[in-house]
Amino acid sequence: MVFDSEGFFNDFDDWTDEICTCLAAEAGLHHLGDRHWQVIRFFRDFYATNGRAPLNSVLRKGTGMALLDLESLFPGGIRDGARRLAGLPNPTTCS
Repeated sequence: MVFDSEGFFNDFDDWTDEICTCLAAEAGLHHLGDRHWQVIRFFRDFYATNGRAPLNSVLRKGTGMALLDLESLFPGGIRDGARRLAGLPNPTTCS
């Protein structure tokens, strides 16, 4: 498993629930609850189907959560928290 310089997975398929839990603990999130897993699974399912992360409007609609709630749910917010824990590679436009 290899991470890029910002700590994102290079390969989407390297991700596991266990690795996600370890990364969350390293970020200070010692318990992933149902809402966390809902967001993580949504990111993974969307990426697996579309080959990219969802736009914020799609994320909001797909999870039923407001963006501020999503941002506050993960240390690092949506991009550096949820997307990273979900194992999404860093888009080339962001690296």
